[in-house]
Amino acid sequence: MNNFNELNINENIIIQLSKSGIKSPTEIQEEVIPQVLNGKDVIAQANTGSGKTLAFVLPLVQTLKNGNQPQGLIITPTRELAIQISQEIEKVNDEKKLKVLLAYGGREIAGQIENLKKGVDIVVGTPGRLVDLIKRNAIDLSKVKMFVLDEVDQILMMGFRNEIDTIIPTLNKKRQTLCFSATIDTQVKKVAYKITKEALSISVKSTEDKLANIKQFLIRTTDRRKEDTLCLLLNETNPFMGIIFCRTKARVDKLEQELSIKGYSCQKLHSDIPQAKREKIMKSFKNVDFQFLIATDVAARGVDITGVTHIFNYDITEDVESYIHRIGRTGRAGDKGEAYVFVTDRDLKMLEEIENTLDITIEEKEVEYVSGVMSSLELPKTKYNKKINARTKNIEEQKDRYRRG
Repeated sequence: MNNFNELNINENIIIQLSKSGIKSPTEIQEEVIPQVLNGKDVIAQANTGSGKTLAFVLPLVQTLKNGNQPQGLIITPTRELAIQISQEIEKVNDEKKLKVLLAYGGREIAGQIENLKKGVDIVVGTPGRLVDLIKRNAIDLSKVKMFVLDEVDQILMMGFRNEIDTIIPTLNKKRQTLCFSATIDTQVKKVAYKITKEALSISVKSTEDKLANIKQFLIRTTDRRKEDTLCLLLNETNPFMGIIFCRTKARVDKLEQELSIKGYSCQKLHSDIPQAKREKIMKSFKNVDFQFLIATDVAARGVDITGVTHIFNYDITEDVESYIHRIGRTGRAGDKGEAYVFVTDRDLKMLEEIENTLDITIEEKEVEYVSGVMSSLELPKTKYNKKINARTKNIEEQKDRYRRG
């Protein structure tokens, strides 16, 4: 199938898609959209970068009518993903006929309540803020026709189950329910079936296919040498755009400070950073205004940024699913990417679990460690400034090449 007409998407939406350079549906869109338009509940699994968001956004925008109460509700585990989904809706929301509300923490709740009073058609939000609005009697979800859980595995199994149990009873019992994620195991699917009605299970591409465009490398190191090893690797690979994942917010803070001192173009992202600043950081990263995003797993789920060429697991993940989501930030939409995982002796059990689950042996890459090679603090001030200027100039040259295609 090579066009959206065959999926019964209306012409106005197709025109809006074309303006964004989207001409043909992806496989997950071909499988899901007809079923959703036919009123079916769906539990859908597809790799990151496969077009899952439009698979539910297009039927949502086409089906819903302008009104005063929310008819569409999309729940996501993170604020960043909520923002991204709302942006996708606006791309195809012809003449802004549907009013969209973003409902998440970190923003003043009074403004969201005021918008609800004025009338909205689609709410995109995080579980905590939605529960807050329900408890304040500020939102009426009884007219919701289409209910979407994006990254359903994280929502149901990673701390949001109580919030979802609070939200669902407030919804229209005749609603249509759609569940999406890149990873849905048996336990998640059992829970998903309980909140859907005769749902169709749709899966596109296996985990192996999902990671086919990502070259994975193993870096053996120690905690003491990890930072210098990372710097040597960054210099050697010189990514166009890279995300460096740490396990904790404190680790992110420390690494961002050290890399900034050494002249790397980087910013940090984690849940303690005020929401307005987080949005500015993500916008700057999308615009390639800096080279490295240093983050906790807040950036691992659903954040779709074109041009990320390298992922660095500075700290290994605590489970296989998180590893898949992290490295899935690169190699998106057919592009190639590289992912590196730093492993100390105490990480060997987790490494074994990752390799066994993915049925791979991650190629080991040696990075020659030279004591003191990265001690930039000892450099004279003039050399330090030259180092920063040279790196900034290099990024500008890469930005120009990337934007010229």
